[in-house]
Amino acid sequence: MDIVKYPKRAEWTRITQRPHLDTSQLNATVAAVLADVKARGDEAVKEYERKFDHADLQSLAVSEAEISEAETLVSQELKEALRLAHHNIKVFHEAQRFEGKRITTQPGVTCWQKSVAIERVGLYIPGGTAPLFSTVLMLATPAKIAGCQDIVLCTPPDREGRVNPAILMAARVAGVNKIFKAGGVQAIGAMAYGTESVPKVYKIFGPGNQYVMAAKQQVSLSDVAIDMPAGPSEVCVIADETADVSFVAADLLSQAEHGTDSQVILITTSEKLIDALPAEIERQLALLPRRDIAAQTLENSQLILVGDKQEAIALSNAYAPEHLIIQTADYEQLAEQVVNAGSVFLGKYACESAGDYASGTNHTLPTHGYATAYSGVNLDSYCRKITFQHLTEEGIRHIGPAVETMAANEQLEAHKNAMTIRINSL
Repeated sequence: MDIVKYPKRAEWTRITQRPHLDTSQLNATVAAVLADVKARGDEAVKEYERKFDHADLQSLAVSEAEISEAETLVSQELKEALRLAHHNIKVFHEAQRFEGKRITTQPGVTCWQKSVAIERVGLYIPGGTAPLFSTVLMLATPAKIAGCQDIVLCTPPDREGRVNPAILMAARVAGVNKIFKAGGVQAIGAMAYGTESVPKVYKIFGPGNQYVMAAKQQVSLSDVAIDMPAGPSEVCVIADETADVSFVAADLLSQAEHGTDSQVILITTSEKLIDALPAEIERQLALLPRRDIAAQTLENSQLILVGDKQEAIALSNAYAPEHLIIQTADYEQLAEQVVNAGSVFLGKYACESAGDYASGTNHTLPTHGYATAYSGVNLDSYCRKITFQHLTEEGIRHIGPAVETMAANEQLEAHKNAMTIRINSL
């Protein structure tokens, strides 16, 4: 990890730069796979499953028997953990229900909004180096609460053509049963275009590697909506002299093990902490099964010492992290100043892992600086707001002349006439 002490503001952009990926060749590969899936449907998906996941599939759909069998393969301890997490995620997201109000903007003019669920959504669940069964709960739970009619889940199978049983168990807990054995770009294409087996959806959710992210962005140009643009996962930790060095090291490493293109950043006001941290990171790193991945991630990461906490929060806001952990004595005051972050963890006990699994907040979040403009997945992500308006004769009298004037000045005579006819009918 690079250690940077008291950087000038002009250096902030450089030291917080994300790992750069050359996506020119990647995008061409993704476009070719998507075009093939669009043209050949199931046949193409199965072919890419043989090529990339080394699975020879007779059927893409996961059967009810496979889901039931998976339940017998998952430990009781994990089942209970899944149910606890599902409960908390459900409680948190149910509290986000929209309540529209009827507003009278002028006498006789009433306007309101109605929240309507997206009818058909697709969920992508990675199953490569780490099968993310927790993401099933994060994506499916709000979809069920919103009232989405069709929830389609795609996840890659293993070499024997089986889906990880924990993923299937999480799907059962969340109430999803349209599950398909498809990973990577071919899964995104199948949900975007529809195949003989996989229904076409209206919006695709879920994380993935750089190929999946590129596929989501490409299909979003003309075929389907997506939850958000995203890149590799990341965490920023703000810590002062009261922070526990072992907690900080653990938080950085928990994010670093996601993948070699992830990034972790520490911003601290304590020279003592920044000096002690490398040794503690090395001690904990040596004990991790995924230490090789985490070690590569640390090469893209920074330990930054700043002059005061105002500078720390300003630097964090400039970085706009996916996850922000604030381990300071005055975390509540600093939290009030956060304007760019996907999800924020306050105090020394609020590790990112809590939000990743079971506190109730959603872990599908904007990365790569997109937290400046995007929210993480929430109940509204699965809904559309439709506006309504009703006008009476009194309403026409109040706003009709203004409508005529504005339409005439925009030189849209038919717009003006639609109102003029009604005014003349009074």
